[in-house]
Amino acid sequence: MPSFGDVGQEKLLIVEDEADLSRLLSSVFTREGFCVETASDGEEGVEKTFRFSPDLILLDLLLPKLDGFSVCRYLKSREETKTIPILMLTAKGAEEDKLKGLELGADDYVTKPFSIRELSARVRSIFRRRYQSEAGRLKAADLEIDSRQLSVSRSSKTLFLPALQFRLIYVLASQKGRVLSRTELLDRVWGFDAVLTDRVVDAQVKRLRQSLRRVLGENRYIKTVRGAGYRFSTPPANGEGFVS
Repeated sequence: MPSFGDVGQEKLLIVEDEADLSRLLSSVFTREGFCVETASDGEEGVEKTFRFSPDLILLDLLLPKLDGFSVCRYLKSREETKTIPILMLTAKGAEEDKLKGLELGADDYVTKPFSIRELSARVRSIFRRRYQSEAGRLKAADLEIDSRQLSVSRSSKTLFLPALQFRLIYVLASQKGRVLSRTELLDRVWGFDAVLTDRVVDAQVKRLRQSLRRVLGENRYIKTVRGAGYRFSTPPANGEGFVS
């Protein structure tokens, strides 16, 4: 059984249309202590997500009926499912697919053909980050950041964030105004060594700012430091000096 926590209660949904691979992954993760469900196309994957309420989804991109991008986009747009981590299974060399999936809110990816050992390590990494974040609440500026609920509160308003956006604001806020480069954010937020461009970080910052503005009415907590990266800061009353 994995050493990152008691995964006996963790539920894993595998959305993969290759029957042999689906059976193999189901067998491997069942032996590792997960409760596993499988789906062979995108529509079934969406249906089982709502019925099964998985703690993590392994999502192939090339699926019949509804492709993986559409599944990811839909699940990340729904309040009931947007915080469920998604690990994409992508084709070799499909760099644009990786970028698009991460920009849609996926948490990680592995490239086919992959080793079971690598995939298992990626799954453990996602759950490890989840357990490490369950430390309680963080106060930053006029925000209360709750890592158990993946929420950010301001006054009487509460914003529930997808896991990736939550880790982004949590990491920035916990650094108390220190500038973090995009490379640092990729390492701390995504938690793996990925050959990705700055646009992945920029896209998630944009999405996070939009979420903060939509629910809390304020999106200037994350300041762009040109040529350096991003930092968390209390928005000034007049809003000067911030890129929204």
